[in-house]
Amino acid sequence: MVNRMQFYIDGAWVDPTVTKTTPVVNPATEEAMYEVALGSKADVDKAVAAARRAFESYSQTSREERVALLEKIIAVYKARMKEIGAAISDEMGAPLPFAERFQAGAGLGHIMTTLDVLKNYPFEEPLGSALLVREPIGVIGMITPWNWPLNQIACKVAPALAAGCTMILKPSEFTPTSALIFAEILHEAGVPKGVFNLVNGLGPEVGAAMSEHPEIDMISFTGSTRAGIDVAQRAAPTVKRVSQELGGKSPNIILEDADLQKAVTGGVAHVFNNSGQSCNAPTRMIVPASKMKEVAEIAKAVADKTKAGDPRAEGTTIGPVVNRAQWEKIQALINKGIAEGATLVAGGPGLPDGVNKGFYVRPTVFADVTNDMTIAREEIFGPVITIIGAKDEDDAVRIANDTPYGLAGYVSAGSVERARKVARQIRAGNVNLQGASNERAAPFGGYKQSGNGREWGKFGLEEYLEVKAIAGFNAA
Repeated sequence: MVNRMQFYIDGAWVDPTVTKTTPVVNPATEEAMYEVALGSKADVDKAVAAARRAFESYSQTSREERVALLEKIIAVYKARMKEIGAAISDEMGAPLPFAERFQAGAGLGHIMTTLDVLKNYPFEEPLGSALLVREPIGVIGMITPWNWPLNQIACKVAPALAAGCTMILKPSEFTPTSALIFAEILHEAGVPKGVFNLVNGLGPEVGAAMSEHPEIDMISFTGSTRAGIDVAQRAAPTVKRVSQELGGKSPNIILEDADLQKAVTGGVAHVFNNSGQSCNAPTRMIVPASKMKEVAEIAKAVADKTKAGDPRAEGTTIGPVVNRAQWEKIQALINKGIAEGATLVAGGPGLPDGVNKGFYVRPTVFADVTNDMTIAREEIFGPVITIIGAKDEDDAVRIANDTPYGLAGYVSAGSVERARKVARQIRAGNVNLQGASNERAAPFGGYKQSGNGREWGKFGLEEYLEVKAIAGFNAA
């Protein structure tokens, strides 16, 4: 039975300092499933004190000890995959098969990738007469979102453990259960007490206390750009490192010589995946203006086949969005797109046909969008795609880069050589060519207002390391 009324601090489940709870609502039914405890600054102080104590010994553990620990975590995690998937499905609405395979699977994948990196990472290397030493940065505050809960938790916690850091995690209050299961996994795997701590709570309370805390050496934050700015401002007086993965409005350039059917179908399906709740979703499809009508027809066919419904029902393609506030924001942006003159090709405002409750959004396609429209500027975070016409390749690149964001980009062309040329011109941290998936060993992160720092693989490990130069170490 998952313990939702306590926090995991210093290797034990403990009561909150002050009793305060919030309901966790199933977005498919709009009904509260249970309550979860909310923390305060006092709970953060306890967790930080535990992490600070544990850092003295854990930071001195050997590579072999950390490898053995990650291997044990992987073994325990595998045994609870279905439970993690079910929790994610219930709390954020992902279809159950998707939650089990991709949501829970992403977390496992990051731990396994980190293990591979750790086995051979050069923590020390000579540089002239100096020795270059990479050491754990210290106590980490981690603030994670609800849209890919275990993906984001694992890609922070695993490399922090590998680096020799200790940590405090604040998961989203909308998806607490998978994080609590993760705490149980780490406990069973034998993570030393105080190394990993979990405090549930709200951003303005627990998140703010973590960001401002003088004994936290680094904040790793994933969420909206607005919230990321607040975290950075609060962290500035203590000059702690802040690593952020924020919002996106990613362009998907489809050139005139690309396989139009394949590229458009794949691009639209990618946006609708996870109900559009992915920060790197290719939500701005940039196509030759002369092919707008043909592209719109292909996109409409994908939308018409996309079934929004019960996450546990067979045949469901997408579930609801996470909560009422998100649903209302998406509805307002859909209406804004109509008001500003975009052509509504599929979907639109309101609930999908046959649905009378739940935070479901109709899979929506807008064509004839210009890049100055609200729906082309703001992150919608729902199953809504905008199709923008470009005069030529140069115009497509210009439109792609005309955004405050820079998390991801996508390019489809008649040849990979042409796609590579365009990719080099896109100002984004990740660019996917010809429908390729992300490479988990490669870095993930953004340019501009999509954040700073990188996660995943070797680059994710290095976020949690300080670099020390010991001059004269190698002198004769």
